[in-house]
Amino acid sequence: MRGGSGRLVPIDIVAIQRRTLRVLILGQLAAAAALSSAVTVGAFVIQRILGQDTPWGGIATATVTIGTAFMSQYLSRLMSKRGRRDGLRLGYFLAIIGGFIAAIGAETKTLAIFIVGLFVYGSGQASNLLSRYAATDLAAPDQRGAAMSRILFASTFGAVLGPVLVLPAQAAGETWFDWNKYTGPWFFSAVFFLVSLGNAWLRLKPDPLVLAREISGQPIGEVAPINLREALGAVFATRQGTLAVASMIISQMTMVAVMTMTPVHLKSHGHETVSSYVISLHIAGMYAFSPWVGRFSDKQGRIRTIQIGGVLLAAATAMSALAGNGYLLLFPALWLLGIGWSFGLIGGSSLLIDSVSERVRVSVQGAADMSMSLLGGLAGFSSGFIRKAVGYHVLSTFALVLACLLAAAAALRPLFEKPAAAN
Repeated sequence: MRGGSGRLVPIDIVAIQRRTLRVLILGQLAAAAALSSAVTVGAFVIQRILGQDTPWGGIATATVTIGTAFMSQYLSRLMSKRGRRDGLRLGYFLAIIGGFIAAIGAETKTLAIFIVGLFVYGSGQASNLLSRYAATDLAAPDQRGAAMSRILFASTFGAVLGPVLVLPAQAAGETWFDWNKYTGPWFFSAVFFLVSLGNAWLRLKPDPLVLAREISGQPIGEVAPINLREALGAVFATRQGTLAVASMIISQMTMVAVMTMTPVHLKSHGHETVSSYVISLHIAGMYAFSPWVGRFSDKQGRIRTIQIGGVLLAAATAMSALAGNGYLLLFPALWLLGIGWSFGLIGGSSLLIDSVSERVRVSVQGAADMSMSLLGGLAGFSSGFIRKAVGYHVLSTFALVLACLLAAAAALRPLFEKPAAAN
């Protein structure tokens, strides 16, 4: 409620924050289901267009990721000008358009149309990533990790639900509309994004970023967003910011490169039937433990969280490199890979918020997510060529080196434990 001066008192902020989290969780769940269902069949569409033996199957995921990278920057600038609500609803709206374009490309076997659709579709993933920052706008500094982790945790259910929807979507498209097998998942994923769009449009009120700016005495229209160069400069101006973005990038690159090629590696050695179980366990590691990781980050510190993430990623990639032609070692390897990614992403994202001033925070968030998504997409795209040239074990070893560098950087804690920028 409001006091006599008309200003919000703390109990109002707490209540609004709870409602904001509930709204963001619903949007995250629906969008995660849409993304995972469609991207699951992306490589199959490429194979249908270019042939079963094409080495370019990874271009589907890479294009979505690159689209995510570019849209993260644009949407964050829009959010800085007008608030989270306008940015999220534009991102989800573009994802709907991209899904329909991709469906047309899949149906007509037109690679250019399909690729354009994938790029625009990446707006949905960009919105999902930026939602985790929206969850922290009204959170107390010592609760930002927990707030962020609740949004990531919602992705668990969406990521599990999405692949389950693939077969019904394929059957519906073939039966109702006489579409090609892989057209339905793209069309219905676009429809699924309508839930996220309507949720952000109608229910994200008040806008958490607008309210946070009002409380701090900096109304949303009075602080102009900074450009990409300035945003990256603000990140790398501090050791904390540098470590934060390095954690996000390395965690993403390591996870994407190994995870993308694990099903291919299993199939090549006659273990295709177990690949879905390995990946399911990996996804569970990515999201299911995020509430605990968020609380750990708030209580034990961001840098310690990043350090643990680096150690877990190193252990995971070492096991995947040693797995050989078997599959048993890949179960714990991919599980730890997911958990390590969760530690690295939550720890890095939380440290990033703590490391920059409120004036540039939203622009910096977009620049960091752009860097993470772009380099993660390049890692996923190149992983197929690396595996084919030198083997899955060498690919995992490259990822191991990156993970060790992250763990070593975070271990130098005195260099990074400096006061955060003033808000």
